[in-house]
Amino acid sequence: MPKMSFENHIMKQFDEELEEIRTQLMEMGGKVEQQLKNAIKAVIKADSSLAEDVIREERLVDEMEVDIDEACILIIARRQPAASDLRFVMMVTKAVNDLERIGDEAKKIANHAIILSEQDSLSQGYKEVRHLGSSVSTMLANALDAFARFDVEAAMSTLEEDAQIDLDYKTALRELVTYMMEDPRSISRAINILWVVRSLERIGDHAKNLCEQIVYVVKGKDIRHQK
Repeated sequence: MPKMSFENHIMKQFDEELEEIRTQLMEMGGKVEQQLKNAIKAVIKADSSLAEDVIREERLVDEMEVDIDEACILIIARRQPAASDLRFVMMVTKAVNDLERIGDEAKKIANHAIILSEQDSLSQGYKEVRHLGSSVSTMLANALDAFARFDVEAAMSTLEEDAQIDLDYKTALRELVTYMMEDPRSISRAINILWVVRSLERIGDHAKNLCEQIVYVVKGKDIRHQK
């Protein structure tokens, strides 16, 4: 009986450790999601102060990534998880990397927001940022929601949003090139906006990765690179 009690205690500790890294990952996801929204708003509103806030927040996101990675390494070393538990821990390590990359892209957007706020106020390009930014923000929110519920169906549905984001990105590029051809004075500004929409497209790719990881941890199926 004492042995059984000890084993139950160990299993309870293990479950608590798994739940803790899941909670930390969701907190990091919420932080990154807000970082993205603020970065987009900083561009559209020419708010350099908000952009600087986004840049400062990136340091916290980096620290969260390191903390979660260390927790995952300790779990693997101490518990030697197998099967679905191992898939879950490995998925967390990949997910925090994608979230950190999203934070990096949000920081890039914020840096360009500061540059844009110091240039002449023109409307060209903001329509593209607003449209693509809204689509990418929604995709990231849906991916995080699917992860919180381990909802494979929602993850697969969210995956499909990436194709439209890629199309919208290509459309935005064409329109920005047109602005530059029609008005050479807009070149510097259009290039900065081009980098913003490029970062948004990359964030969509990372959100897609999150959805693929949900399918992997729940179904044990790797759907990367599948058409």
